[in-house]
Amino acid sequence: MRQSETPLTYSDPAPKRYALTARASALDPRARPHPEIGFVFEKDGKPADTQHASVDTRVAPLGRLVIWLMGYSAPLFDRLTSYGLHAIQVHYANGWFGQFGDKGPKGDTLFNGKIRLEAATGEDFSDVVSIPKPDSIMERALQLVKWLAKENPQGGWEYFLTADQKALRWERVILSGASHGSTTAARFAKHQKVARVVMLCGPRDQLETWQSLKSATPANRHFGFSHVLDGGWTGNHYPRSWEMLGLEKFGPIVNVDKTKAPYGGTRRLITDADVKGDANRAHGSVTPGGNAVKDASGKFIHEDVWRYLFTHPLE
Repeated sequence: MRQSETPLTYSDPAPKRYALTARASALDPRARPHPEIGFVFEKDGKPADTQHASVDTRVAPLGRLVIWLMGYSAPLFDRLTSYGLHAIQVHYANGWFGQFGDKGPKGDTLFNGKIRLEAATGEDFSDVVSIPKPDSIMERALQLVKWLAKENPQGGWEYFLTADQKALRWERVILSGASHGSTTAARFAKHQKVARVVMLCGPRDQLETWQSLKSATPANRHFGFSHVLDGGWTGNHYPRSWEMLGLEKFGPIVNVDKTKAPYGGTRRLITDADVKGDANRAHGSVTPGGNAVKDASGKFIHEDVWRYLFTHPLE
């Protein structure tokens, strides 16, 4: 946290960890599904637009809100809140990738990036999708945090809202995701200055060049972590994106299984932990959860890495 910021403090008579959920369609009457790109409110008879939020008022707050751009991960949120971070997971349009993916017009090296940016902002950046503001990451995150400020005042969520509550305080936001979500987080951070970007198994978009565009978020605020058996690594997609983002300026690629935290302050972390040669497991192994690697005692081996990615001082 910068010295000039007013610190966040809690007023909670019974401090504890809070976990809340709310459907995007219930929070904002303007919200709409977009089935043409797999962006729906219900799937197989079950809600598909449930959003998650967590905070632990027993832990000193760091004054940072993580917006997680992937499916909800309880093991990840458990760790984020234990660090003193607030965390939310929003329902946003990501089903488009299966429809368009690498099918952009030849020579258009910003095709996927434009779709990602429209999904993030609700502004008209792409000709192939139409995602209005109420259905964007920015607006759905705003509506969720406004609801949390009322529903869970003990959590101090208003700290992340502007005085008029018409926008998030993006300088207090950490954008993060895995795979598809990490790629969207990186693209979004080019457009919107944020406190930090944490990219697990990503970013990709290997046929595109948006990674080298002028960035609203400084390069030193980006952190990446990948397994070397992940197809995005073996295909040179992640390391390419990391270089285009300018991360080589802050240190070499460091194997976290051979070096202890804080890894020389580098922004480029890899692991070669044993995943039985399974590239699919390797892809998910860098996120807390079922694919993450454990030691003989059953504990995750990358606890220090996750804490570093989300909390290591930027300077």
